[in-house]
Amino acid sequence: MAIVAKRLQDTKISLINDLKEAFKISEDFIFTDYRGLTVEQITLLRKRLRAKGAQFRVVKNNFARIAFEQLSAPDVSAYLAGPTAVAIAPQDSNEVAKLLFDFIKEAPVLSVKGGLVGKTVYDAQQVETFSKLPGKLELISMLMSVMNGPVRNVAAALNDIPARLVRTVKAVGDQKAENGAA
Repeated sequence: MAIVAKRLQDTKISLINDLKEAFKISEDFIFTDYRGLTVEQITLLRKRLRAKGAQFRVVKNNFARIAFEQLSAPDVSAYLAGPTAVAIAPQDSNEVAKLLFDFIKEAPVLSVKGGLVGKTVYDAQQVETFSKLPGKLELISMLMSVMNGPVRNVAAALNDIPARLVRTVKAVGDQKAENGAA
């Protein structure tokens, strides 16, 4: 357990406040061990996460612990040991988790320690399971497809009535033309 000093230096307070501001934009965080990644790999990972609206920040464990405590977040101190980088996911943490696990396939030295989604703390295995669930946009498209199905069927049925009438009239006309020609 880290020791909290009685009086923090102004620079440390400033760094903790910066972390708090970064953490306030989201309720979802994924903690990773980035040890062994090259600068190019971290840059590539940050670029991919930015495309999803997320951030990847290397943090000092004690500062991050204090920032989470001040934000009244659940205890995540178990994941704040060793080299730690936090993926901050303000929009769709599911997509961020998927991206991290896909990146692990490219760079196996990256590892997920755990996560904080909403007010629930997940271990690495639970974060991996969470990453396999459909994302928010996928769920919305599934719902819209289900809702659109009955409307599409009614429209097809209503369109079929005049089409049948036209085909019947055409068949009767063709039959009369055949009988008249014979």
